Amino acid sequence: MNNYLSTKDYLVFIIYFLIVAIYGYWIYQRKKKANADTKDFFLAEGSLTWWAIGASLIASNISAEQFIGMSGSGFTLGLAISTYEWMAAATLIVVAIFFIPVYLKNKIYTMPQFLNQRYNGTVAMIMAVFWLLLYVVVNLTSILFLGALAISSISGISLTVCMLFLALFAIIITLGGMKVIGYTDVVQVFFLILGGLVTTYLALDLVATHFGLSGVVAGFHKLTENADEHFHMIFEKDNPNYISLPGLSVLIGGMWIVNLNYWGCNQYITQRALGADLKTARNGLLFAAFLKLLMPVIVVLPGIAAYVLYQNGYFHQDMMVNGEMMPDKAYPVLLNLLPSGLKGLAFAALTAAVVASLAGKANSISTIFTLDIYQKKINPAASEKKLVWTGRLAVIVSMLLAVLIAPFLGIDKKGGFEYIQEYTGFVSPGIFAMFILGFFWKKTTSNAALFATIGGFALSILFKIMPALVNLEWLASTGFAKQVLQKDGSMLYEIPFIDRMFFVFVISVIGMYIISVYENSKGVKTNGLEIDGKMFRTSPGFAAGALLVAGILIALYTLFW
Repeated sequence: MNNYLSTKDYLVFIIYFLIVAIYGYWIYQRKKKANADTKDFFLAEGSLTWWAIGASLIASNISAEQFIGMSGSGFTLGLAISTYEWMAAATLIVVAIFFIPVYLKNKIYTMPQFLNQRYNGTVAMIMAVFWLLLYVVVNLTSILFLGALAISSISGISLTVCMLFLALFAIIITLGGMKVIGYTDVVQVFFLILGGLVTTYLALDLVATHFGLSGVVAGFHKLTENADEHFHMIFEKDNPNYISLPGLSVLIGGMWIVNLNYWGCNQYITQRALGADLKTARNGLLFAAFLKLLMPVIVVLPGIAAYVLYQNGYFHQDMMVNGEMMPDKAYPVLLNLLPSGLKGLAFAALTAAVVASLAGKANSISTIFTLDIYQKKINPAASEKKLVWTGRLAVIVSMLLAVLIAPFLGIDKKGGFEYIQEYTGFVSPGIFAMFILGFFWKKTTSNAALFATIGGFALSILFKIMPALVNLEWLASTGFAKQVLQKDGSMLYEIPFIDRMFFVFVISVIGMYIISVYENSKGVKTNGLEIDGKMFRTSPGFAAGALLVAGILIALYTLFW
């Protein structure tokens, strides 16, 4: 395998690096306030346009777990893994219509602030600490490690050096605040999409060439012919991959919990829109939804192409690690097939995706730590300048922690995409239940929110270990359990991850309802949010765009059902 970068590749990468660095510095100088305050640094209040918000959302979301992990899942599962991307497009529309107006109307800038305003300080502080741990130990480490692993595999540079470079690059961008992140993300998305499309084009062209044809269209048709089983979005119960994507649950079940929690209740994501007015924020989310429709072409099709090529004798040794075939090697292997110059472009695209995600995550960590912990509990009298510098210090410390602990978490053993989904999935159902009832049911109490937070986590663990305690064969006929081979060679009936999330969410909502009704009967007062039905109305332009996204999704799922 061509495990190095040529002079042309380095030249292309240096051009990308200089464009991002110089543009970021220009943005920082142009939009710098004489007395920078927290809203300017953390939210870029009033500074981001709709296209910057949309691009920043995608740049922050698409990272190594998509390029590497989702391509690996495309190799194994096929197009069905695209449901994470395409259902996200639908979710972004829902968040734009129903969630963002609530945040903006109530002047909410962080997720712990929402919890404090809606429930109480105890709930807010518990979740602030929890989010910090989750963002640093799970998200920041996985993005950094997987990104460095991929870059190391195509450049030959050591893993440690790659991690340090990515961390330093992200710190430089993050220290400029959200406005620099937002606008440099536009450049990052340009490289991300351009480099990604080039890789997909050449992968499909390679498939066509192998079968004596020419052109990407012919290559795509060969994929559908030679790997027909990889082009079904909805798995039947007898599909060996049903445990990962359980049939209709990806359309009407737990997949909604995954996406609504991620796109609507996540500081890392919502922060991009919280500094804008409602119209700008909504248009930014709509733009992100359209970009989401494109993502499977960039991150899933290359994995399917790698699968077809692998089945026809290509790079068998390159996909092996310690005698075991590793699907997550699919994308790096394809990158190493690219010609000089184009490999540098793909290298830049992957770096752009990783750095943008790292910067966005680090900014969210510093926002939560500074505004929800430092300002509230450590130094309430801190000046705006002090808070901004505290935020910058939090960025550096969190990135250094990620560099130190990432190699010891076994991220590469699980598979990148699975690692993130598994660990965030333990808390997503309870958090989403707490948010959704907090939004739209004024009688929800603080103790009910605590039940969802702590009880939801406990229930997730219970459902995870249940197969080892109870024989779930009786659930298999319903599709809510499937027999899975364990590492020790035994067979257990497990509940699919997505279904587990849905069950925990439903139980959390029922528990919250019972607790709230009981406490309401005892005279417990609640803190409702300011909500007006008019705030959910959309402009004709947004409505037309939303309908177009919905129509494209219906067509895609109908075509690849």
